[in-house]
Amino acid sequence: MTDATPRNSPLALTVLSLLHYRPLHPYGVQRLIKEWGKDQVVNVNQRAGIYRTIERLLAAGLVEVHEVGRDQQYAERTLYKVTDAGRRVAREWLLDSLGTPKQEFPQFPVALSFAMMLTPEEALTVLEQRAEAVAASLEGLEEALAAEGDDGLSRVVLLETEYQRAMTAAQLRWLTSVVEDLRAGRLSWSWEELTALAGPGTALDD
Repeated sequence: MTDATPRNSPLALTVLSLLHYRPLHPYGVQRLIKEWGKDQVVNVNQRAGIYRTIERLLAAGLVEVHEVGRDQQYAERTLYKVTDAGRRVAREWLLDSLGTPKQEFPQFPVALSFAMMLTPEEALTVLEQRAEAVAASLEGLEEALAAEGDDGLSRVVLLETEYQRAMTAAQLRWLTSVVEDLRAGRLSWSWEELTALAGPGTALDD
């Protein structure tokens, strides 16, 4: 490797993993991610992110140019392949990502931590809206899994979808309970109560 090993990221691990199968150009990486449904777990909406990731992997010696081709649609297409160092690093990243829980910082828990800035009625409205969207997502995941059958080979390539279904179902159960408590008045608050709870000399008094 010529440069320091780049940081493990969802997109970097995905690119290295896909290049284990065959050499690909950046557009081919994006297309394969979508064909295999991996765009449900890694963001590839902007192809520029794939180009930047490949550039970092190339500088680190984890991928290398396989060939430069030309066709009628594209003036030039560079195919990349994974190197032996890239195979080793991909394996290290995979073992670490699967075996070691990481502290992640998704946006939803952050918003929940400041939900008291809304009224209970406002919170009820937006959480009902979220619950509907989550329920629709869960239905889609269930359909995707049902379409693949239950043989072992299909299951191993859909483990991330199984995980998404479990996490989505858990979120929906939690949202349903909170919405029910808001509707029944078991969960309620007011800015005055929060100010009193915070005590004097806090930001709530400003």
